[in-house]
Amino acid sequence: MTTTTTTTAVREPARVNSPGAAGGSGRRPGRIRRIGLPYLLLLPALLLELLVHLVPMVIGVVMSFKELTQFYIRDWTTAPWAGFDNYKLSVEFNAPIGKALLHSFSVTVGFTLLSVGLCWLIGTAAAVFMQDTFKGRGLLRALFLVPYALPVYAAVITWVFMFQHDNGLVNHVLHDQLHLTDKPSFWLIGDNSFWALLIVSVWKGWPFAFLIVMAGLQNIPRELYEAAALDGAGLWQQLRRITLPSLRPVNQVLILVLFLWTFNDFNTPYVLFGKSAPEAADLISVHIYQASFVTWNFGTGSAMSVLLLLFLLVVTGVYLVFTSRGRRTSDV
Repeated sequence: MTTTTTTTAVREPARVNSPGAAGGSGRRPGRIRRIGLPYLLLLPALLLELLVHLVPMVIGVVMSFKELTQFYIRDWTTAPWAGFDNYKLSVEFNAPIGKALLHSFSVTVGFTLLSVGLCWLIGTAAAVFMQDTFKGRGLLRALFLVPYALPVYAAVITWVFMFQHDNGLVNHVLHDQLHLTDKPSFWLIGDNSFWALLIVSVWKGWPFAFLIVMAGLQNIPRELYEAAALDGAGLWQQLRRITLPSLRPVNQVLILVLFLWTFNDFNTPYVLFGKSAPEAADLISVHIYQASFVTWNFGTGSAMSVLLLLFLLVVTGVYLVFTSRGRRTSDV
């Protein structure tokens, strides 16, 4: 009889590395690198933002406190300190400079309100219309976005040719074809320049409103419209009770963005009228440009720019406070 002896090998337990061991300390720098990698990738964009926007803004604020004219262009740091004289000159509305700035401000406010209102109205109407499925909707949607996709200079210079007095398309249609005017109109000078600028601004800006509102409409459930239709609600009631309340957060951001873009718009009036805009279309952006680069009074122009910045900051803050308060009230 054979007896088999079984030997059991006793294994040592596996060693568990403590957090302070070499393996743990080797993983910690890798974790730090992973956490710091996103900030490292953002660093070039932050540096460019600093160089392109923040540094010129600080320099502009410093220039607004200096008596900087064409005599100190070579070395603007040697310009004498003016204190708040440039600001006093800008807001002295009984003097020619302050009166001209106030007129430009009033023109800009009226132009901005009309442009933003029409852009939102046309964009919202087009977006609601495009919600229904019909043949050629994709092509029509692409055509709607063409004014927004075109470069500003190419789009506005085309309108310059269309607004020409003798051979422009606008006068050809209104006067020669439809006979709505007694004689060809001057669109780029006089009082008509305001309406010409408004037409170009709305034509260029409403596709952005259309794009944003159309994206917001995608988040509204179709079941709400079906239930409202079963209850007998018409198109206008659905728009007033479902569409507009659901689009309130989108419209709040859209109106603010359109307001800031339109109020600060420089490219459109500059390409449309050149360096000297007509009095009826003297937007504040072009007015500040003229005060700085035409009369070579950079101190006064910088003060006007700072005042414009403060105005936009106050309007934006008040708008955000009221819209957030209205949102909280509607949620309750």
